[in-house]
Amino acid sequence: MARCPALLIAAPASGQGKTTVTAALARLHARQGRRVRVFKCGPDFLDPHWHQMASGQPVHNLDLWLNGEDDIRARLHEAATNSDLILIEGVMGLFDGEPSAADLAVKLGIPVLAVIDAGAMAGTFGALVHGLRHYRLGLPWAGVLANRVASEGHEKMLQASVRGDDLGAAPGGIDAGWLGGLRRDTGFAMPERHLGLTVASELPDALARLDALADAMATTPMGQLDADGWQRWAVPFGAQPERPVAPLLQGRTVAVARDAAFCFTYPANLDTLRALGAELVFFSPVADEPVPDCDAVWLPGGYPELHAPALVNGARCRASLAAHIAAGRPVWAECGGMMPLFDGLALADGTRVPMWGLLHGEVAMQPRLAGLGPQRWDTAQGELRGHTFHFSLTTSLLAPVAHTVPARAHGKPEAIYGQGPVRASYFHAWFASNPEATAQLFLSEAV
Repeated sequence: MARCPALLIAAPASGQGKTTVTAALARLHARQGRRVRVFKCGPDFLDPHWHQMASGQPVHNLDLWLNGEDDIRARLHEAATNSDLILIEGVMGLFDGEPSAADLAVKLGIPVLAVIDAGAMAGTFGALVHGLRHYRLGLPWAGVLANRVASEGHEKMLQASVRGDDLGAAPGGIDAGWLGGLRRDTGFAMPERHLGLTVASELPDALARLDALADAMATTPMGQLDADGWQRWAVPFGAQPERPVAPLLQGRTVAVARDAAFCFTYPANLDTLRALGAELVFFSPVADEPVPDCDAVWLPGGYPELHAPALVNGARCRASLAAHIAAGRPVWAECGGMMPLFDGLALADGTRVPMWGLLHGEVAMQPRLAGLGPQRWDTAQGELRGHTFHFSLTTSLLAPVAHTVPARAHGKPEAIYGQGPVRASYFHAWFASNPEATAQLFLSEAV
């Protein structure tokens, strides 16, 4: 059993500042020399880029459906044995989704730090705090932090609105319910685009933004807690039985595309490939690097639509990938990694950009989400779990070799396209959910 202070940072809705607060806390404590591990609820790819920069540690995703409870407990136990602090950023609103962030907090006993955008309210702030704290029986509670506070007077009104039964004396002379407020300041805002936050590594001032956030957090009661103060939120994390992974990819090399256009890669997926015995090498299609000498290729998701000119002009990369396919070597392409394989890509303004032409069909960007939600792929090796999240649609005469099954009633299946050794889909696979099925993606033509 390992004990470690842990908080789940949640909110009443998206856009309240969960990522801001999580990154600020991670950066503040990492600068002070503490070992901080950050996790993200749900299958999000983008927030973890900021948290990894803030903490200096890899960021894994936690989702009760995607991972399963045992996998989550194993990841948290490993983190607890090597960390001074664990931060988990929630997803959407605290009680949104099936399962929700609240479900995770209750199941694992992790206290909730609520973040509320108070920019356009005063007394109603207290009502939201009371509702979040008491709506779910047995929800572990740490307190609330106000975001986008206008002034010192505004902050006093917000604090006064929190009811007495939502507060309580705590070590260190602060209220257990009120943990301070962050002022409204666009100087450290995190810019967004159609899929979510801009990737941190694309912004030259990203670290300066994180430092500004950490400096602001340091002025709050939350930011002034020392290591002993954090112990009030210590949580026990028990060890889980190890599940051995057969080295099905032993002796094989998998080339992984990795750059600004192919950046949606779970660290856990890379870990799974290594556990399967694969040697990983990386290349950049945007830089027109040829596919390295390898047995299989993985094209992860990302932003090919933002780098379409570079991709279409990448003659060396395209030619080497075509040769790899012609030699019968497997390719797994998911979502943004699939899009350049087709004949053309229509951008948001309607401009068509010719792409690699390795699969017949056309891709077109859409003004709104075209697919979202958890999915499973029922393979010959069992269920491979994942999710879908895309702003484009594909039309192709290729007959899908399979379809995914939505985990929710309102979801839509995703086609798995196949041509020779290529398998491609909008489906983002969570490799750890079925290492055997994952291995087959990089071993043969069919799963």
